[in-house]
Amino acid sequence: MAIENGKIGEILRPGSEAEQARQESDIRRSFFDTVRRGLRHIPFMEDVVASYYCALDPRTPAASRGILLAALAYFVLPFDIVPDFILGLGFTDDIAVLWAAFRTVRDNIRPEHYAKARTALGELDD
Repeated sequence: MAIENGKIGEILRPGSEAEQARQESDIRRSFFDTVRRGLRHIPFMEDVVASYYCALDPRTPAASRGILLAALAYFVLPFDIVPDFILGLGFTDDIAVLWAAFRTVRDNIRPEHYAKARTALGELDD
């Protein structure tokens, strides 16, 4: 099941400051639980986790931060266009949204974000 580009654009539209604060709270609370569930399904998980650290970095430009928060909030929601619990399909919409966000802001994801991502993913494997 493919997700339409227009729908991805809607999802990635940065919200108000209040909305972004709510998204950040939701992301901080359930991000790594969702990462654990998605490890086998999302081939670019290191980029996703680096995007998490980029979104939480106060040095990240506001527009990029808003896009990442929107994408990561979509990722952690248990019920989205294709619910994550549907085997084989559950993460396909998340992959499309995350990849679009990553492509849009990848110049803002710095080496230190990737270093943190590798450390976090290594700890998940332990």
